Amino acid sequence: MEIQNLHEPTMLGKKRDFAKKDAIILEARYTLSDLYPIRRLTQKMDNVLNVAGITQPNPPASTPYTVGLITEKDKEAVLAMLRKFFFKDEPLNKFLDLGECKELEEYTLKCVKDNCSFKAVHNNGDLIGIFLNGLLKRPSPSAKPSEKAADSCQHAKFKKILALFDRIEENFNIFDLYPDIDVMVDGKILSVNSEYRGLGIAGCLTERTLEFMKEHNIPVMHVLCSSHYSARVMEKLGFHEVYRLNYSDYKVNDEVVFTPAEPHVAARILVKEIADVNRKSTL
Repeated sequence: MEIQNLHEPTMLGKKRDFAKKDAIILEARYTLSDLYPIRRLTQKMDNVLNVAGITQPNPPASTPYTVGLITEKDKEAVLAMLRKFFFKDEPLNKFLDLGECKELEEYTLKCVKDNCSFKAVHNNGDLIGIFLNGLLKRPSPSAKPSEKAADSCQHAKFKKILALFDRIEENFNIFDLYPDIDVMVDGKILSVNSEYRGLGIAGCLTERTLEFMKEHNIPVMHVLCSSHYSARVMEKLGFHEVYRLNYSDYKVNDEVVFTPAEPHVAARILVKEIADVNRKSTL
């Protein structure tokens, strides 16, 4: 999950010039399976996705599940899973001791209406994995500046996180890297029930998201990672970094706002390009 006058945010190489030159790194012939076999990949993700650092019991060797679209009727089940496996361990939430936050829950579920979020459901009906995604659209040149996300937030702690998101958005426009693209998929949260990690569920949810992109001719996926572990997962899934803001450089009134426990030292934006799609989105 993610979220920016602080010290100048740094990107790899020479800031945006680097990203413009090096943005497209995957050739059309490469698929997620080519980059790393899904089963092996997500077995190696066990400790990465387990942000609490607790060793989980080995899951059954074979778990029957299906992957499908998350709809409005799934919202309560999604929230229940996030409360148990994501919200409490997300580094910024944990640093602030955020606790229960209705504003966070509402903010998280806004993307469901875009119909590009996916779930893994065990054959017994249990929700065991989710990948929440939204659609990120280029603002119209004539559009008035939108209200900052933090402005209307009444929850003091969550407001700090939204203010970080706002600062990043002020200082980095992902569409500057892709002048010919008007829509991209915005990856929000990838989470797997800890009892079912190591079965390839995260990889399957990601592959389904990439299929959605191909179906709708969306060539780029964008993710903002506040956690070192989530960034590692995305890198293993073929994403690469185009922006980084170290938490030590994010200041309000000359004071550092976030000092989460290591190794969580930065908010990072990573992207994945799908080269073998048309550049005109159908959405």
